[in-house]
Amino acid sequence: MNLQNGFLLSYLKYGDHDAVLYCFTEEEGFQTYFLKGIYAKKNKKKALLQPLNRLSFTVNPVKGNGICTASRLELVNNYDMYTDVKINTIVFFISDFLNQILREEHKNPGIFSSVAEFLEVLSHHNYQSHLIFLIKILKIQGVAPLSADGKYLDPETGTYSSGLNHQLFTAEISELWKHIMSSQQPYGIKIPVSLRKDFLDSILVYYHYHITDFSIPASLEIIQQIFE
Repeated sequence: MNLQNGFLLSYLKYGDHDAVLYCFTEEEGFQTYFLKGIYAKKNKKKALLQPLNRLSFTVNPVKGNGICTASRLELVNNYDMYTDVKINTIVFFISDFLNQILREEHKNPGIFSSVAEFLEVLSHHNYQSHLIFLIKILKIQGVAPLSADGKYLDPETGTYSSGLNHQLFTAEISELWKHIMSSQQPYGIKIPVSLRKDFLDSILVYYHYHITDFSIPASLEIIQQIFE
C-alpha cells in the first residue's frame, strides 16, 4: 500500500456501489483507480467525488495489468467553490479538458503545482483564470508560441508574423497571447469580457494544432455561456 495525492479529473460509476476514478497524481501523473463501495448508502465519502477535488488516498497494487484499488479517500483542500455557478462551470470545463490532454502524462510537478495554483486563483472569483491556465499548460509542455516582433500569431507554426494567418488570431488576440506568455504574474492580466469568447476559441484552435488527437471538450458550449 502507498499513499497518493491527486486531483480528480473524472469518474464513472461501476455497478451499484463502486466507481472508477481518473486522477492526476503528484507522485505518478495520470492514473486510473478502482474505488469500492463509494456509492453504498452509508458511505458519506461519495460527496468527495467532485471534479478537481484534491484527494489523498491509499493505493493497493494489483498483480498483472489490473487497475489498482484506492481506499481511505480524504479531501486535501476544501475551497468550497461549488455553490458559485460560474466557478462550478469553469471547474467542470477544466477537469474535462485535463482528463483528455493528460492521459499520457507521467509525473510532472510543474503541471501538478499549476493546477493547485489555478484552483487557488479561481477560488477568489477570477472568472478568466482558466484562460490563463490553459496557456500556462502549453508552456509547461513546451509547445507554447515563440515570442517575436510580429503582430499576428500563426497558430499552426506557433510563431508571430507580419500578416494575419487565422481569422481568430487578430492583432488584439495575438497581443494578449504574447502578454500572458511573457508576464511574471499572468493571472493579474485583465482580459476584456468582450474578447474572452474569441480568446478561448483561439486557445482551442492552438491546442488542435499542437496537442495530438485533441478534440473539443463536450463542456465547451456550457462554459461559453458565462461570457454572454
